[in-house]
Amino acid sequence: MKSQNKYLLPFILVTSLFFLWAFLHNINPILIPHLKKACQLTDTQSAFIDSAVYLGYFTLALPAGWLMHKWGYKKGIIVGLLLYGVGSFIFLPAAATRSYPVFLLGLFIIAAGATFLETIANPYITQLGKPETAAQRLNFAQSFNGVGAFIAPIIGGQFILSGIEHSQQTLDSMDANTLNAYLQSEADTIKIPYLVIGCLVLVLVAIFAVAKLPETNTTDKENPQSFSLIILRNSQVLWAVIAQFFYVGAQVGVGSFFIRFSKYTADMGEKDAAFYWGSIAMVGFMVGRFAGTFLMRYIKPVLLLAVYAIICMVLLALAMVTKGNTAVYAMMAVPFFMSIMFPTIFALGIDGLGEAGKIASSFLVMSIVGGAVFPLFMGQISDASNIQYAYIVPLLCFVVILWFAIRQRKASVATVGSGH
Repeated sequence: MKSQNKYLLPFILVTSLFFLWAFLHNINPILIPHLKKACQLTDTQSAFIDSAVYLGYFTLALPAGWLMHKWGYKKGIIVGLLLYGVGSFIFLPAAATRSYPVFLLGLFIIAAGATFLETIANPYITQLGKPETAAQRLNFAQSFNGVGAFIAPIIGGQFILSGIEHSQQTLDSMDANTLNAYLQSEADTIKIPYLVIGCLVLVLVAIFAVAKLPETNTTDKENPQSFSLIILRNSQVLWAVIAQFFYVGAQVGVGSFFIRFSKYTADMGEKDAAFYWGSIAMVGFMVGRFAGTFLMRYIKPVLLLAVYAIICMVLLALAMVTKGNTAVYAMMAVPFFMSIMFPTIFALGIDGLGEAGKIASSFLVMSIVGGAVFPLFMGQISDASNIQYAYIVPLLCFVVILWFAIRQRKASVATVGSGH
């Protein structure tokens, strides 16, 4: 009992971190339309918000893993929190000057911090207790990721979005002083939320600094594995990395332009769209993870992945060819079926690899840079035509995921048939 009790406080503290990176990813659908308005951006320019976040993950994933092994969990978490806090405070001068590059810098630094937290927290949770209950602990901790996913757009919609949406004709008719005053008032709504976030993160830094966190040896001295691209010669790993790259691109694209999509297809206000995305779509995402876990007791994960990819394609096609509530509801249904994809692709990619799975995991984490790439394509299509047509990009991403699932299913059947 004493052995388990010593892990209780560390478990609670580390679990709180799961909320932070979920908040980062799911506040972007608020920041994209808001900064587009405050900084007068095109859709393509606003998509760099996603790029800044996912490039942060891509560039910092390996250093975070190296630091974890070199310095231990606690110091890695503190570094991650400090970066997250510094990035949040950078939003204050960014808002004061309405400087989009400074906003992007702040987002990149927040993402760097989140990369440290995510890279470290997932394996650390599995160490805080009995090995046989590691999966249960990690699933429970990840549920707070789902909480952050639906709370972020609601908080952002309430405290960041003003609900004032002038037409371009109205903006063009304003004199310079009136226009600047309006744009500055829009930018200023970001200050208080990110000041609060930065202060809360600093409180967490202080708590982690004084807390006693058990350290475990994360290296395998008997079976050392060097970091090498050779692991990508394994076709299972290679195609999982490719599938994850396209999946994260799809997930980010679907959410990031939802507010713009809702305005175009149903003339829905930004605050209403933000609320619906958080309270319906992201709750669906969270519920979908629990439902998917239950269904996997009866349906093989690779088959469920294929079925869900097809459903996502159908829903996106429906959203692209209809207007009004039908289009918006179809789009809001997509996250429920996306929910199982990231962990399922991840698990299929490292299945049966043993120690080499740690190296494969590094590449799978890096593959989320897809979230920095595909929204840019969507922004370019939207600027050239409209935001509704831009959703062809995530639809095609789900085609790749379906192909991956079919390929993995065939490989699994072949392995069984050969008696291995």
